[in-house]
Amino acid sequence: MSILFEHRQSAHCENGVVSNLLHHQGMTLSEPMVFGIGSGLFFVYLPFLKVNFAPGFSYRPMPGRIFRKLAKRLGIRVRHQRFSSPERAKAVLDEKLDQGIPVGLQVGVYHLTYFPDEYRFHFNAHNLVVYGKAADDYLISDPVMDYTTKLSTQELQRVRFAKGALPPKGHLYYLERLPEVYDLERAIKKGIRQTCNDMLAPVPIIGVNAMKWVARNIRKWPKTIGVKKTNHYLGQLVRMQEEIGTGGGGFRFIYAAFLQEASTLLRNPALAQRSEEMTAIGDAWRDFALNISRIYKNRKSGDDVYEQLAQQLLDLATREKQFFMRLKNDI
Repeated sequence: MSILFEHRQSAHCENGVVSNLLHHQGMTLSEPMVFGIGSGLFFVYLPFLKVNFAPGFSYRPMPGRIFRKLAKRLGIRVRHQRFSSPERAKAVLDEKLDQGIPVGLQVGVYHLTYFPDEYRFHFNAHNLVVYGKAADDYLISDPVMDYTTKLSTQELQRVRFAKGALPPKGHLYYLERLPEVYDLERAIKKGIRQTCNDMLAPVPIIGVNAMKWVARNIRKWPKTIGVKKTNHYLGQLVRMQEEIGTGGGGFRFIYAAFLQEASTLLRNPALAQRSEEMTAIGDAWRDFALNISRIYKNRKSGDDVYEQLAQQLLDLATREKQFFMRLKNDI
């Protein structure tokens, strides 16, 4: 049992799954367009949520939010289901495959056997597509891979019901209906406004304010929790930035591509300028990650390294605040 499904590699799992599912039904949206309309650019700091014994940092909204926002803004009907029973989750997946419907799944990364060992750790917000079954193996289109692969029934059940933070609980989703007509320009503008509002939100745990909070803590952590624990927290920060679904720097590059595409569709040259600015900001995030990695690997030391790192993040917060204020005015 196999559905004729075109596997296309992408930079980020949820964008890639959404774009590929839509493409399968004849609705072509690029990965950057999915990301931008779905308001995928984000930053959140959750010190009360521990992941791998470190605070929760995320450069993306909660799993599934990008798809839900995209669907609402374009009039796409999507069916989402979660399960308490692995048997029921398997039965529904098999039923949809029998009906010729490719299915998106949220899974844990740690037990994905086709992932390299260095990328397998406890993270439960990965997305992939199941497009068929061969004997006891499920056929997998994971958009971050450059080839299709397989998981056995047992392996798939294990990642669908992974434990820990944000457990997927067998979460599956599939397209029920596409709109006959949709207003792409309106959806783009809504997506941009939502991203601007998120990043400029007047609360401490979201957007540029969260970035400032993390920067202040980077200054304090070496004295309050010690260097070893500080470096572990920084390792978590850079891992979420550079290894999990392309993270902070990579997301900025995807968003820059979205703004470039949106500039043409909306006939708005200002968005092309913002695209260039966001690319430069993405480069600065990559520099930030590089400095963290040097500290983490003891290749950079001294009394002022944490102060420099904190200032670098504060500068990024200032640049992003100015950027999103200008972007909001542009549309």
